[in-house]
Amino acid sequence: MSLVRIEPLGAGVVRLVLARPAMQNALVPELLDDLLIALREIAGSPACAAVVLAADGPAFSIGGDMRRFQRERSGDLLAYSSGLVGKLNEAILALIDLPQPVVAAVHGAVTGGSVGLVLAADLAYLAPGAAFKAHYATAGFGPDGGWTALVGRLAGQRRAASALLLNRTIRAEEAVAWGLANEVVAAEDLQQTANATARKIAAYPAGTMRAAKALLRSDRGRLAADLEAERRHFLGLINTPQAQAGVDDFLRRFQDYPDSTEP
Repeated sequence: MSLVRIEPLGAGVVRLVLARPAMQNALVPELLDDLLIALREIAGSPACAAVVLAADGPAFSIGGDMRRFQRERSGDLLAYSSGLVGKLNEAILALIDLPQPVVAAVHGAVTGGSVGLVLAADLAYLAPGAAFKAHYATAGFGPDGGWTALVGRLAGQRRAASALLLNRTIRAEEAVAWGLANEVVAAEDLQQTANATARKIAAYPAGTMRAAKALLRSDRGRLAADLEAERRHFLGLINTPQAQAGVDDFLRRFQDYPDSTEP
């Protein structure tokens, strides 16, 4: 069963949905593989002019699956982590490289590396309860998913530093003020707003929309290098006693963290 779903909405728009709701769309290699397959399919579709990125369940995504990190200690945690963060970086860059503009409809938590999927979208609308949080200070990991590579670009270095070094929560209104999203929309209107925005984009000349998107992301090469630097630092910390203790403590403190043996 695919952990990502493509839904045609008509008028040149498709909806791309993270579909691991029982685990609040926590990131695992299987989900990222399905996302990359879906993005390749969309990129090659001449009928698609705009994309809505959304998620099933109570949260957009709670970042890397902490229970998987804990379980992977019995195998090759370094190889697992390298593959996971590598695939996440690939997905972020695939969203940026996608010819069609992407509109993110974001609700609930966006934690850890999942922030990169939102920030790789061209436009982002947030429900009032949406919030971004790094959580690396509590987990003992290195920042990934663009917390240094993308948040600093959009919000500024001082704000990125406050999010990472103080482990602060960035709530919806603040995320808009920081430039991490475009607008806060009532929860009941979120999908409709994102869909209508994507249809508006799809109604404009496709060449103009694609050129604007590509030019706005002209620093793509530097971004790829910065994401790779995040991956290297992540791998340098993942096997340390501090990181392993951080995962255990995180799961003890967040006792409602979802638990599933599914991919």
